[in-house]
Amino acid sequence: MVDESDEALITQTPGWLDCICATGPYEDASRLYEFGDTGRIVVPLTRRRGWPARLIAQDAWPSEWGIGAPVAAEALDPGQARAVFGDLARLPANRVSVRFGPTVDPAWPSAVPSDFTVLPHTTYVLDLDGGFDDVWRRRFKGPVRTAVRKGEKAGVDVEVDRTGRLVPVFYTLYQHSIARWAQQQHEPLALARWRRRRIDPLLKFQAVAETFAESCAVWLASYRGQPAAAIMVLRHGPHAKYWRSGMVKELAHPSRATTLLHKLAIEDACAAGCRFYHLGDSVPGSSVSDFKERLGARGYPSVGYRREVLPLTSIDRLCRSTAKRLIGFKDE
Repeated sequence: MVDESDEALITQTPGWLDCICATGPYEDASRLYEFGDTGRIVVPLTRRRGWPARLIAQDAWPSEWGIGAPVAAEALDPGQARAVFGDLARLPANRVSVRFGPTVDPAWPSAVPSDFTVLPHTTYVLDLDGGFDDVWRRRFKGPVRTAVRKGEKAGVDVEVDRTGRLVPVFYTLYQHSIARWAQQQHEPLALARWRRRRIDPLLKFQAVAETFAESCAVWLASYRGQPAAAIMVLRHGPHAKYWRSGMVKELAHPSRATTLLHKLAIEDACAAGCRFYHLGDSVPGSSVSDFKERLGARGYPSVGYRREVLPLTSIDRLCRSTAKRLIGFKDE
């Protein structure tokens, strides 16, 4: 069904579900809905293994795994959307959540029951219509074009790998970024590394690279003979998705390595016939969203919905907020 939809992202594919279950304590809980001759809908879901049903969450997806929206084989009927959400509301789980992308069919939001909480996000997407020349001239902002030229003149060496060979190098650079984020946020480095290791272990990136093979590219920039920056870009249908990055700031900043990598990945996506380059969620007005906007991306509403019986998510958020205040954590 995913292959029949131009709207589906790589994070909605069966392969993505396989990666989640292979690298975390999750199992497949997806739901298939069949409406006779009028259509089929799959809602991808995971749940924790080994827990009582009424204490667990059934999510699309777990935290940090991105958008896992329902996939419809045919045009969506509002009655079908209501039937799906009605079934999700009755699942014997403490929490049920579904996350939609920015191109959600209007039938879905209108079908959400009143006991589901709205979870707003802003997702940044670069439109590749017109090809790379048009993106370069009309969508990249002046500072991006300047940074690319500086990177090229600085003698940055770039290689791209689609076999998984560069995943360990990418992960080492990702660890450098975690240390920098910890310093910026006043978070103890050991705590930051522990948190990110639980969310993003090396095995996670290795599994994605192995599962998606040619559709998973690691772009690596080296400066003065040392790895400076790397990004991981995934591809499915007309969609290219920038997923994660890492860098050594002392090398990447003067060489403009990260900007150069995005330029090359976007150019590659255009050559492959992709129509969109997804840059993920960001808070509007933040330094991260500013960077994405300089690349020409626009922010679009991207909404999730959650139904929860016991307020475990709120309790967890309160505990985290308290811990952040105690250590002087600063959200960037």
